[in-house]
Amino acid sequence: MTLRKYAVLSLLCLLGFTAGWAQNQTVNKKKATKEKKPMEKQQTNIRFINRAPVGYSHVVEVKGGRTLYISGQLALDKDGSLVGRGDFRAQVKQVFENLKARLEEGGASFKDVVKLNYYLTDASGVQTVRDVRNNYINTETPPASTLVVVKQLVREEYLIEVEAIAVVSE
Repeated sequence: MTLRKYAVLSLLCLLGFTAGWAQNQTVNKKKATKEKKPMEKQQTNIRFINRAPVGYSHVVEVKGGRTLYISGQLALDKDGSLVGRGDFRAQVKQVFENLKARLEEGGASFKDVVKLNYYLTDASGVQTVRDVRNNYINTETPPASTLVVVKQLVREEYLIEVEAIAVVSE
């Protein structure tokens, strides 16, 4: 008799669990199939504040838009081969060409860039970076920027890496 009680109780628990699980699946399916409301498009407003004399803004304020985060770009060509081994200017140029390509892939351009982070292995190349950069960015409203000198990048032959943040109007 006791064994029968445990069997019946176990069966009732299993049925209760199964019924609850099935009801939960139905509710989740209904939620997933509800028509999603399209997001209301916001106007993008970007304000560059306190432009520094050496070509960057101290503050960039962004309201609305779609944000792109471009990971650090190195001086690599389409095949992954280093461009400009030992030639800092050639590497900087390739890095900015790579940034341009990544921005275009995301539907953006350099006019949409609000932040640049530079990683150099030698501080003496700062003016070269500025000279090449100015051929790409809007120098009237330059992005906020950070430059860090590092001991070494991921491989010794890489002399510069640059990452970017861009905001695109929707």
